[in-house]
Amino acid sequence: MNISFFTLGCKLNYAETSTLREQFEKAGHSIVEFGEPTDAVIINTCTVTENADAECRKIIRRTLRTSPNAFVGVTGCYAQLQPEEIASIEGVDAVFGSKEKFSIPQLFKEFHKLETPQIHVSDLEEVEFVESSSSDNDSRNRAFLKLQDGCNYNCSFCTIPLARGGSRSMKFTDIMPRINGLIKAGFREIVLSGINLGDYTAPTSEKFIDVLRLINSCSPEARFRISSIEPNLLTPEIIDLVASSDVIVPHFHIPLQSGSPDILKKMRRRYKAGYYSSLITEIRSKIPDCCIGVDIIVGFPGETDTHFEETFNFLYELPISYLHVFTYSERENTPAAEYMPKVLPVVRKERTNRLRVLSAKKKNEFYRSQIGTVHTIIPEFYYHETKLWIAWTENYVRVEFSAPPSLLQVPMSIRLEEIQGEVMAGTLLENQQTVTQNTPEYYSILF
Repeated sequence: MNISFFTLGCKLNYAETSTLREQFEKAGHSIVEFGEPTDAVIINTCTVTENADAECRKIIRRTLRTSPNAFVGVTGCYAQLQPEEIASIEGVDAVFGSKEKFSIPQLFKEFHKLETPQIHVSDLEEVEFVESSSSDNDSRNRAFLKLQDGCNYNCSFCTIPLARGGSRSMKFTDIMPRINGLIKAGFREIVLSGINLGDYTAPTSEKFIDVLRLINSCSPEARFRISSIEPNLLTPEIIDLVASSDVIVPHFHIPLQSGSPDILKKMRRRYKAGYYSSLITEIRSKIPDCCIGVDIIVGFPGETDTHFEETFNFLYELPISYLHVFTYSERENTPAAEYMPKVLPVVRKERTNRLRVLSAKKKNEFYRSQIGTVHTIIPEFYYHETKLWIAWTENYVRVEFSAPPSLLQVPMSIRLEEIQGEVMAGTLLENQQTVTQNTPEYYSILF
């Protein structure tokens, strides 16, 4: 049968959809692009924000317009939390919870429209870790590798523990074979990912720092990026290792959520603003060129103008590189949904916009500090319209540069020259643009 997939939400969802695709292919099904006529579609959902739920419903309707007789299966976080709500949507045939997500080919041998939707959702006690990885783009030079899933934290605004269950991790002995497989497949950057990545704890008790030490000691032919990591789990040992490593890149994404002590407490976060500030200062002192990203939630219940200004001023003074700003939305079954008073939507929007402007300023300042420096890039895409390649440096600067379209997509040195809008212009060093798929150097690199 023809099967298509649609994924909403985080990079882990994309990695898990990739695993689902492999399962269906092994079961003998053909994978078709979403939007093409299909016999069945599996929608992998998110529920971090209210908009994610609405987007899921829109995708279901869009599917049925293209393939009105297609079997529609919905899985993911939204499915785990609101299975009856999803099952009530016209056209849905089955709902699969987080535990059942990777058993869909076993639950259904054939996929046909059902008169009554089936719900396959169970509690998440003793749920097992399932390995997943995915490509970040069509060039297949960056992969996301899931090392950890679930969360044991109890932040007052978050549904993730309910949707994904408790923290669990990949076996320590499975990590390098999985990494070596990705490198053999051609990936040159691997992003270590998890719902609460810093909480990685192998069944044999190894921690996240042990994972990084293992990778660093093996000197694999790829670079490694740490995805979002909680500030209380970003230890001095991790910072020191990244500072001295040749394979783990200088880039941290560290959720803050609020710079107001009062709001942090209401959010049930596991650190204080002063600790966070000291952490950023330590990173900057040890890794001056490090890119530091920050997550922020705006409009949390009870956030007054004074609280917001505390957050704004806190971020303004921090030597960070960019912000990911999220507008708070109420989620069922979370303590924060009952908190009062609510912040008016128009105020939430205004505060979100102010922080996004600040993010643009921080990014510009960081990019400006990189002018004239030399970094490593892996060419990603060539745009025939502009005759320019685009790539990321190891410290997460988006750069455009001129080179032949046949350029080999391997690590190269580049000098950052100037800011051009949202990216930086760069110049390849040592005539590396001559190493293309039509030159002898290409074959020497491959063989």
